[in-house]
Amino acid sequence: MNHSRLYEYRFRDVPQERRSAAWAVLAPELSRLLGSPTRLLDPAAGRCEFINAAPAAERWAVDAVEHAETETQPDVRLLIGDAMTVELPAAYFDGILVSNFLEHLGGQDEVAAFLERMHTLTVPGARIGVLGPNFRHCAGRYFDFADHTVPLTERSVAEHLYAAGFEPTIVRARFLPYSFTGRLPAHPALVRAYLRMPPAWRLFGKQYLVLAQRP
Repeated sequence: MNHSRLYEYRFRDVPQERRSAAWAVLAPELSRLLGSPTRLLDPAAGRCEFINAAPAAERWAVDAVEHAETETQPDVRLLIGDAMTVELPAAYFDGILVSNFLEHLGGQDEVAAFLERMHTLTVPGARIGVLGPNFRHCAGRYFDFADHTVPLTERSVAEHLYAAGFEPTIVRARFLPYSFTGRLPAHPALVRAYLRMPPAWRLFGKQYLVLAQRP
């Protein structure tokens, strides 16, 4: 699959500035939920909106696609390659965010293998967050995206994390809207207001957020 052309088509009507503006608010909040890590990894970084905006002394990003629109902050280490095989330091990171990635893998066994690898990269006490579309709440649109292959819910992700060696701490069935091509507010003030109103999550939230910690 030509992911570069796929994402070019998918986000053709979504300005990059809109995505970056939303993540400028989301990233600090997600970093806080991860315990404000010092060494932070985004193993499916896309155009690096999260890792660019996340506060951490060390910021690492991995993606299989080298997007033409990607601009990283000078201190972000960007590696282009497969997150399963790219060279990363073992037992090093104290925070990992996996955003909208697990649903792209080839099956439940690949999800398990990926999270097991994430476990090998973390130190004891590290936190991992997984964000993605919740099949239970967006089944009718889940496969509108050509690279969605694995149906997942907050419960199945929590099970996967536990099986990989993590202890789930927060399991939210509804957090963000489904995608940037939908109704996610782009203006920073609106994103900030949305994050402060959990009742709105129950109405618009179609993505789960599962947080876990390595014992």
